[in-house]
Amino acid sequence: MGSARLGGRTFASLRHRDYRLYFAGSAVSFIGTWMQQIAAFWLVLDLTHSPVAVGALALVQTLPVTVLSLVGGSLADRVDVRRMLVACDAVLTVVAATLAALALSGAIAVWHFYALGLVYGVVVALGAPSRHTLVFRIVGRDDLPNAVALSSGLGTTARIVGPALGGLVVAAAGPGVAFAVNAGSYIVSIVALLAMRLSRQRLGAAAGPLLAGIAETFRFAFSVRRVTVTFLTVLLVSTFAFNFDVLLPLVARRTLDEGAAVFGLIASVFGAGALCGALILATVGRARLVLVLGGAAGFGAFQLALAPQSSLPVVCALLFVIGIFYILWGSSALAVLQLAAPEHLRGRAASLYFFGFQGGAPVGGLIAGALTSLGGTKLAFTSAGAIAILVAALGAAALVRTAPPRRVEPRSP
Repeated sequence: MGSARLGGRTFASLRHRDYRLYFAGSAVSFIGTWMQQIAAFWLVLDLTHSPVAVGALALVQTLPVTVLSLVGGSLADRVDVRRMLVACDAVLTVVAATLAALALSGAIAVWHFYALGLVYGVVVALGAPSRHTLVFRIVGRDDLPNAVALSSGLGTTARIVGPALGGLVVAAAGPGVAFAVNAGSYIVSIVALLAMRLSRQRLGAAAGPLLAGIAETFRFAFSVRRVTVTFLTVLLVSTFAFNFDVLLPLVARRTLDEGAAVFGLIASVFGAGALCGALILATVGRARLVLVLGGAAGFGAFQLALAPQSSLPVVCALLFVIGIFYILWGSSALAVLQLAAPEHLRGRAASLYFFGFQGGAPVGGLIAGALTSLGGTKLAFTSAGAIAILVAALGAAALVRTAPPRRVEPRSP
């Protein structure tokens, strides 16, 4: 009975039919996306032999987030989010199919990755807040922490399956096939979205100009200390300590002196740890700021331990633990922000998280590539770990300074 109740609590959000559809469609799409990411980063590294070029690809994919994610949040508060996501997935299907055609024909060049990566980044920046808002509108306030954790678990399962499949496909059939599989995965996601039964009442629009909505997002971010600490923790840790898309191929190629299959393996191990963290959060089912700060501190501490390692088993073990802590701070932060927001700011609260999570990635990716060029992945992980620990400590200190003093009852004579 106890295990049954535990399992029911862990997977509570799946009782919603539309969330089951979202979950299934996203599962296929996320796996395809990671296959494409593995293929793209590996092929750019193979074409250029430059870690800076890999960082530049991360830059063009994430730069639009810095500029447009808050616009996407304002849109999510005033449009039909399902139609928005269908349109976004349709464009991403075209991007993946174009990459497949270029790669399979042998005409692919580095600039193609940069141009199509920019389109990809724009679409993701505009669509991601709608994706998070859709989950909230499907499951409601009570099940949101559980749904966020399960969605994170879904994304991290894709980190296990996607890189593993991507590495095998790239090694056996070439990157063009991985791109083609991703194009098909977006079609599955579109079908799942169209099959949902969302009521119109759940898709209300926000009033007011778009730019005024962005200003209101920042007022919300700095109006409450709890929200401010959460947002700044996500922004700083993501920018300076979460650049694994850039660093993991360099760990495989330079630190471990291995190929695409090992790259897929270590990326999958990181995803396995993240899946474990997501199941822990889904079972807890509550949004807690202590998990944001504690997760960030652990995330940094184990990167410091990873920095000097050059043994594949040790690297895998540490990446597994790092994956757990990544989910503890990342998913908890999303739930904290969304639950703290009033109804009319729901989409913008999601965009605030997304802006924090990827808004600094253009700078962070270049820094990670440059640090690796100067001192290898050891320097990059050492810097990342130290910054994550510092940010967590400063966040905790800010909360302690603003906490009300404890009342001391006088002793009885």
